[in-house]
Amino acid sequence: MGRKQKYKVELELPQREWLFAFLKKGTAQAREIKRANILLLAGGGKLDKEISEILHVSVSTVANVRKRFVDEGLERALHDLPRPGGKPKLDVKGEARLVALACSSPPDGRVSWTMKLLADKLIEQEIIDGISDETVRRTLKKTTSNRGRKNTGVLVK
Repeated sequence: MGRKQKYKVELELPQREWLFAFLKKGTAQAREIKRANILLLAGGGKLDKEISEILHVSVSTVANVRKRFVDEGLERALHDLPRPGGKPKLDVKGEARLVALACSSPPDGRVSWTMKLLADKLIEQEIIDGISDETVRRTLKKTTSNRGRKNTGVLVK
């Protein structure tokens, strides 16, 4: 016979019904659906190895979902915590300098600033060690600045 599970999943009827409704809705992420199925199978008495073979996941994934359910509850067992993301390349002052640069006259021989030129100029002025033209584009997109229009979005009082 199989070995005893360290974390026993005991689903109450409302939890089981909620999981079935969650799966039936069909709008969840794939990993959340897998986790819900893991909990339903574990609550039905299946062992980690059996669940891993049925759902084509690793045994450690099953064990982790069980552990999270027992330690932290149903919601935490299904959903990941939000991830913090990366630190912004430019701080507020750096963004302000970028916008000011984009609103200034372009270099000689150019009609307008390109993202690459702006990125190179930020590095040249030692505002930042390195930055991609895509980061420059995303940063400018957050502002009302638009280099291609007569009105750049800069408020003049």
